[in-house]
Amino acid sequence: MFTINDILYEDNHLLIVNKHCGDLVQSDPDGTEAIEDEIKSMIKIRDHKPGAVFLGVVHRIDRPVSGAVIFAKTSKALARLNEMIRKGEIKKTYWAITESRPAEEEGELRHWIARDPKSNRSRAHIRPKGDAKEALLNYTVLGASTNYTLLEVDLKTGRHHQIRAQLSAVGCSIKGDLKYGAKRSNKDGGISLHSRRVEFAHPVGGKVITVTAPVPKNDNLWTFFEEAQG
Repeated sequence: MFTINDILYEDNHLLIVNKHCGDLVQSDPDGTEAIEDEIKSMIKIRDHKPGAVFLGVVHRIDRPVSGAVIFAKTSKALARLNEMIRKGEIKKTYWAITESRPAEEEGELRHWIARDPKSNRSRAHIRPKGDAKEALLNYTVLGASTNYTLLEVDLKTGRHHQIRAQLSAVGCSIKGDLKYGAKRSNKDGGISLHSRRVEFAHPVGGKVITVTAPVPKNDNLWTFFEEAQG
């Protein structure tokens, strides 16, 4: 459930929030309330808006994923941010806790992602196949505990379930991600993938905006890794 304490950055054109795992970014066809609706209600009450509140969804992260999500508060900002997304001008960095350690401490993963709408799952192929789309990411091992590894992921493309599918394809399933090969679920039903940081030029002023999202609270493993990074 979104609260005002989840706001990481806000000005007249932008709003960046720290999404909790389990929350929807945008309403789905069954009418389940999403962060988008909650933010609109909050702004309407807080700012005493008499009419409809404009809020544009710039990008989404999966329901079981936590972390930074960008919204636009004006149509001008939304149009420019959408164009920046298209051009790959918004840098998105994720943290992932994986069940296995990659063979290399850092590297690039390149696959072709094919989405299966029926199972809501994606498959990562090592070669072009049919209408599969190229997927690129860079990763770095940041640390490890007894059983798990923390990776920092620099996302280069934005394919369906990309990080989840690519890490699974190289034998590094994300903790809690049963859909992509994890051994067991997390207690909260989420997965240990977190949108850690977004960086981009402000769509109106041009100033570089860098926002870091704190890891989920009440999760000892996330806390351990965050504190280890200083």
